[in-house]
Amino acid sequence: MTTRHTRWERTGADEHVAAYEEARAALLLGQMVHDRRTELAMTQADLAERAGMTQPQLSRLESGGATPTVPLLARLAAALDADLDIAFRPHNSVAA
Repeated sequence: MTTRHTRWERTGADEHVAAYEEARAALLLGQMVHDRRTELAMTQADLAERAGMTQPQLSRLESGGATPTVPLLARLAAALDADLDIAFRPHNSVAA
């Protein structure tokens, strides 16, 4: 019978991976908002006003510190003169 020492087990590894992926997605979204805003030569205050939010809220979103709701994403898209595209796409799979 083999026993493992509890300190050697990687406890919570799945939760860490999920949290990392959520943080990565938030950072990518924030970068997209920032890039489009700067393309339009808008300040954070300008975009926040157009999207119906505060500048600190927009700053948190751009830095990846906030996860927006779908209605907020729609308001941001409109304020950025952009289309919002939310889709479920199947993962690439290897043909059998």
